Amino acid sequence: MIQYLLSNKIKLMDYECVVLGFCDNTDFTSVLQSSANTVIEQINRLRKKCLAAGDWTFQSESDHNSLLIFNCGNASEFNEFLFNKYLTEIMQFLLKQKIKTTQIYLPLLPKYSTDWHVKQMLLKFDAQCYCFNEFKTQNKPTSSLKIGDFCIPNASQKTLEFAIASASGISLTRWLADLPANRCTPSFLANTAMNLANQHPSSITTKVMYLDEIKQLGMGAFLAVAQGSNEPPCFIELAYKGAAAGIAPVVLVGKGITFDSGGISIKPSLSMEEMKYDMAGAASVLGVIKACALLKLPINVIGLIPSTENMPSGTAIKPGDVVTSMSGQTIEIVNTDAEGRLILADALTYAERYHPKFVVDLATLTGAVVIALGYVMTGFMTTDSELAKLITQASCDSGDKVWQLPLDNGYNELIESTVADVMNVGADRSAGSISAAAFLALFAKKYRWAHFDIAGTAWISGRKRQATGRPVSLLIELLANVAQQ
Repeated sequence: MIQYLLSNKIKLMDYECVVLGFCDNTDFTSVLQSSANTVIEQINRLRKKCLAAGDWTFQSESDHNSLLIFNCGNASEFNEFLFNKYLTEIMQFLLKQKIKTTQIYLPLLPKYSTDWHVKQMLLKFDAQCYCFNEFKTQNKPTSSLKIGDFCIPNASQKTLEFAIASASGISLTRWLADLPANRCTPSFLANTAMNLANQHPSSITTKVMYLDEIKQLGMGAFLAVAQGSNEPPCFIELAYKGAAAGIAPVVLVGKGITFDSGGISIKPSLSMEEMKYDMAGAASVLGVIKACALLKLPINVIGLIPSTENMPSGTAIKPGDVVTSMSGQTIEIVNTDAEGRLILADALTYAERYHPKFVVDLATLTGAVVIALGYVMTGFMTTDSELAKLITQASCDSGDKVWQLPLDNGYNELIESTVADVMNVGADRSAGSISAAAFLALFAKKYRWAHFDIAGTAWISGRKRQATGRPVSLLIELLANVAQQ
């Protein structure tokens, strides 16, 4: 467990390593706890060794106090991207050096508040220290860092606590998403939700519905996906109560496919192991609910998680099958690998009973969003301009980037079916992410709604695959902003 601190002054002798980032106009004198001439001279001497932006020098003393000087370049060119880039590079160096305690000072960006800097530094710090090593029996990756002190003059302790709670929610999300599918089953997600309620009995309640109850609800689309797996499906309902009972809740719906083989429309084997991440939306809901409880946010939040595997078997749904959703709308299943929207459709219908302030669904839904936006921005879609503004503001506050894609009625033509009310995929490959959102919109007509497609941002792909915990920080900011209103 890392201890996080805030300081107004740079304390050169209190930590194993002190990091001093500077721009061309940085004057350390005002923030140094000890401003003795020898100290100033030492810093200036080391500073001259770092000539270009990104250059650094490391001085280690025999008494284990060390100094890392980092050139952040011209103040006029120092921006959010470089702030985060250099902070990540600094953290990687500290971890490689097995530093246990550190204080970090970086130049502040005039465009952003001290609160923004606290959140960015702590969340980036915590993200770099995250290690998933549960199944390593040797050479376990671990983080040496135990204390992280951020020197940000006049920053708020309350903001530090906000960032710590956000980091805790993000860590839960990452851990759940990184678990293999034979461990993180629908039942495991249900137990995690119940554990959250046990840990926060005054603010969180959890209800789990299994096969018979799901059938009674008439969730034909959800059950169609589940019927191919031996793992029993779960419909998980969490309620965070931070405001009066009569205040309309925000509802978060998370896609909980704990493994997605594609079903009968089976995926290629290359990188199929990454389909354990298809429950990242569900993991995000659990992480956000945890953070709400830690922060005691004055807001009501409902978390809905339809969870199952999508597997090929003798009982699996087939392309061309028609099912009836909870809403009564019939769906022609053209592609069984478009299963996420099926389970979300029934969850979105279920959300109507809460008369919500608004609903946000989170899903690793389409590869098309990766083609459109890559791995930098999460695509979101809504027809509600005010909700779009709230989301964009939360994105700015958190630094978790999003991009709004259009959602026009014209896209509904792509999912028109000749044998049912709607098809679960578009008639061709065009506008894949938008046609998926257009499908979901058919089940979200009775309230304000936004859809997040996190397929490109929920995890890092490849040999070093790892969950990112996005967009938890954005959602926490969104809920905090709504709570303030």
